[in-house]
Amino acid sequence: MEEKFELKKELSLVEITLTGIGNILGAGIYVLMGKAAGLAGNFVWFSFLFAGVTAALSAFSYMELSSMFPRAGAEYEFVKRAFGERVGLFAGLLVVYFVVITSSAVALGFGRYFSNLFGFGNLGGVIGLFLFLSLIMVYGIKESARLAVFITLIELSGLLLIIYAGLPYFGTVNYFEAPDLTGVFESSALIFFAFLGFEDIVRLSQETKDAEKTTPKALLIAISVTVFLYICVAIAAVSVLDFRVLGVSEVPLADVAAVAFGNDAFVLLSWIALFSTMNTVLVVMLGGSRIVYGMADAGSLPKALSNVHPRFQTPWTAIFGIACVSSLFALLGDITIVANIANFMIFIVFFMVNISLIKLRYTDPGRERPFKVPFSIGRLPLFPCLGALSAVFLFSQISTEIMVYGFSLVAIGILIVILRTRKKPAEASDI
Repeated sequence: MEEKFELKKELSLVEITLTGIGNILGAGIYVLMGKAAGLAGNFVWFSFLFAGVTAALSAFSYMELSSMFPRAGAEYEFVKRAFGERVGLFAGLLVVYFVVITSSAVALGFGRYFSNLFGFGNLGGVIGLFLFLSLIMVYGIKESARLAVFITLIELSGLLLIIYAGLPYFGTVNYFEAPDLTGVFESSALIFFAFLGFEDIVRLSQETKDAEKTTPKALLIAISVTVFLYICVAIAAVSVLDFRVLGVSEVPLADVAAVAFGNDAFVLLSWIALFSTMNTVLVVMLGGSRIVYGMADAGSLPKALSNVHPRFQTPWTAIFGIACVSSLFALLGDITIVANIANFMIFIVFFMVNISLIKLRYTDPGRERPFKVPFSIGRLPLFPCLGALSAVFLFSQISTEIMVYGFSLVAIGILIVILRTRKKPAEASDI
């Protein structure tokens, strides 16, 4: 019989928290700040606040569920426990979609920055990035997390520079000015992409020390820090540059730095954005490979994807599988469209995670919960209810074009679920 290797528990509270913050502070804020300001005007800070609160509501559900089921499958595991194998597999496939689309789009952004700075072609930079990051991830989870932490500090320095740039301009504009209220919520739906990443903390639970207690703490700290930073950056950006100018900028934060400090700051922010896109791809793939591993280990995906490297104790086949498929999707192009397709998937997933927690409060009340979402009416938890409703509201702000892309991928996902589970219908409820 082939020897079964387990994932290695090496991540501490500091490492897992900074890894999560690094992913949240990824390419979204550096790329989508301009588009968001164009939609919401100077009131864009509220768009960030609304999106952040929505993310936090779902994060509470992730905290309780991860304390109950600290497994690498994360969303797949949670939804499967509540609604069975088929629905869990569907949720897992939506997350895989999100991982592949996000990592390929952000990698393409990396390729453009890389091309501008070094003169190489976009595709060469993208393939080189996937290969480099895959080797790092296979070598070790601790090394991957340390690289993510290092780049997080670089990302953070860029955002602090923008906040500093805005200080002399603070109070020079009306921070409640917006083209219309609809644009404010459309902006929230778009920049929700900038908050995605906290769920990767949960996907790394199986490699986190004392995960039942460490994971919820890491989630709470990461969400709180990033909401505060994003609001400060949004206020600083519209203070320095008119929101109409930001709305048409391809490199919004670099343009803000250029106005405040000159061209050298523009180059510096471009370098920071290069590292930011790298970090986003690293942590998205890191979490994505773990959910693929978890699903394969449970038998819902091909068993070959659950192979763990005997020396490094990392899910090497899942890592290279994610890298290969992401490379194929690297030509999707427009990051605004791609970000909204990713949001389409994750809004559905967040809705499913929230209602899974609600259901498990009634169907599995006796299970130990090291962390429990506060504020309930009887067994009914209020935050997951609000989290599910807010996910539906933001989903309704997505354009028809994105809906077409999204539902086409959903249809493919449903077909895969039917094909994967048709031989074992009884297992769908045997959890």
